[in-house]
Amino acid sequence: MSREFTTAAVIGLGTMGAGLTEVLARHGLKVVTVEVDQAASDRGRARIEASVERAVSRDKLSPQDAESLLARITYATELEPVAPADLVVEAVPERLELKKEIFGKLDAICSPDAILATNTSSLPVTDISVATEHPRRVIGLHFFNPAPVQKLVEVIRTVVTDQGVVDDAVAFTREVLGKTPVVVGDRAGFIANTLLMGYLNHAVSMLESRYATREDIDASMIFGCGLPMGPLSVIDLIGLDTVYEVLDTMYHQGRDRLHAPSPILKQMVTAGLLGRKSGRGFYTYAKPGSSTVVPDAATPAARAGGQSVRPVSSVGVIGSGTMASGIVEVLAKAGLDVIFVARSEAKVEQVVAKVTKSLDRAVGRGKLDQASRDAALGRVTGATSVGSLGQVDLVVEAIVEDLEVKRALFAELDGICKPGAILATTTSSLPVIECGAATSRPQDVVGMHFFNPAPVMKLVEVVHTVATAPDVVDTVVEVCGRIGKHPVICGDRAGFIVNALLFPYLNDAVRMLSEHYATADEIDVAMKNGCGYPMGPFELLDVVGLDVSLAIQRTLYLEFRERGWAPTPLLEQMVRAGYLGRKTGRGFRIYG
Repeated sequence: MSREFTTAAVIGLGTMGAGLTEVLARHGLKVVTVEVDQAASDRGRARIEASVERAVSRDKLSPQDAESLLARITYATELEPVAPADLVVEAVPERLELKKEIFGKLDAICSPDAILATNTSSLPVTDISVATEHPRRVIGLHFFNPAPVQKLVEVIRTVVTDQGVVDDAVAFTREVLGKTPVVVGDRAGFIANTLLMGYLNHAVSMLESRYATREDIDASMIFGCGLPMGPLSVIDLIGLDTVYEVLDTMYHQGRDRLHAPSPILKQMVTAGLLGRKSGRGFYTYAKPGSSTVVPDAATPAARAGGQSVRPVSSVGVIGSGTMASGIVEVLAKAGLDVIFVARSEAKVEQVVAKVTKSLDRAVGRGKLDQASRDAALGRVTGATSVGSLGQVDLVVEAIVEDLEVKRALFAELDGICKPGAILATTTSSLPVIECGAATSRPQDVVGMHFFNPAPVMKLVEVVHTVATAPDVVDTVVEVCGRIGKHPVICGDRAGFIVNALLFPYLNDAVRMLSEHYATADEIDVAMKNGCGYPMGPFELLDVVGLDVSLAIQRTLYLEFRERGWAPTPLLEQMVRAGYLGRKTGRGFRIYG
């Protein structure tokens, strides 16, 4: 780091500006803050003091350190006091003309050696820099909310930014602030917002079309992907007005239809439904600024059995792979009698061995006692013919993802299973109605999409077709509750909820890599540290398998004909080369 940073300035004391001020002061810098008037300055000061007080109450900051931190902050309503600052960070609303006006004034006030940074999340840093006479010292420092917690900082360089400024900004954010910097070019959305906002917008469209409820959309991504929050809750946290502004800016720069804000966003912003900060967005909160969700008119009634549920005490499972074995274990542990069907006696023995081994591991970890383990195994029966499923109440098919093979199986089950038995497919991408149409009882056919590994993953997507009877959906939801799973209900279209939201996001990440905007490592770091995701997109692609990912993306594209969902050529090329991820030892990374 070629320059020393002792004094910083923050322009704007909204949520982000207040957080930035706290971060800078925590790390020993004197901080000058500037707001438009005294009332706004007082509100910002209250935010900072409340945050510091919370840190003290949680023993994350001593009272003495808190007092010293607050003493390092000064408050102003004019720009002149920022003159001594080594670094100025602007955090005002996302309006280009406003930012340009501020930077033009800062350029005349600040020392020639000072770095001028914008915290914009979507506007062109280049357009902001040209408002100054020294654009070489202008940079983007995109912190993430809440700034005291989130580790990522996107360092945005323009075509004229001095490399020394970039190097010093990277060193400062890493060595002084303890953040994780990622250097990117000046493109709308940078890394995190480019990938995040399309995903959030898609979730809004899904809700707007009434494909699934807000609760089911959010639960799907939490329980199905391990994300810290569902997309609609994230929008409420960020603010619907902010999300709309970022999407609108990205759309006007890139003309990508997937970034065109869903109409309901503008309607809600106009109505003042801005999310947590207004007390109401996609959810209703106890009060403005609260994170406590309270019931409202859109809150669904509790999903419980009732008169419409069919009795289920025995279940048939067809298949011998990892998914089938996991489902057998889950059902048996929940007290249901299970008959599973495999292609041969050897396959039957393999399934029993897998289930036994998994149950033994659970006993060894203290998650299951020996008696429960023995009882679960006692409820499992293996067979080699689907003819043995004539009297079960529910059949769960978990065979190969081949539509013709599944249709043939459902046609066979139609002649074997008793009247009223529910026939379920675990398909993750094929049309459930095709399985129903192969039978004389499509009203009894439903999707029951478990996630792998079934004993661990809590989510089950319950997929109804245009023909599925309501009591079949209710019954499967009730069974999911009995076996400890979280059911979400959706219609029969490609990707259901999870894959429809997840794979376009992964495809966008591959496109970003193919355009040489950032490396796989940088993109993974950005999404893990900026959005709190458990895995970056390329880590996840290598785990899922690039061939599986390509097949799902093709299915989504062919069903919706959305141009932006066409599989990226790079993904297709890697699959053709045999680079399928961890299972082949090479995907976006090389494995031992």
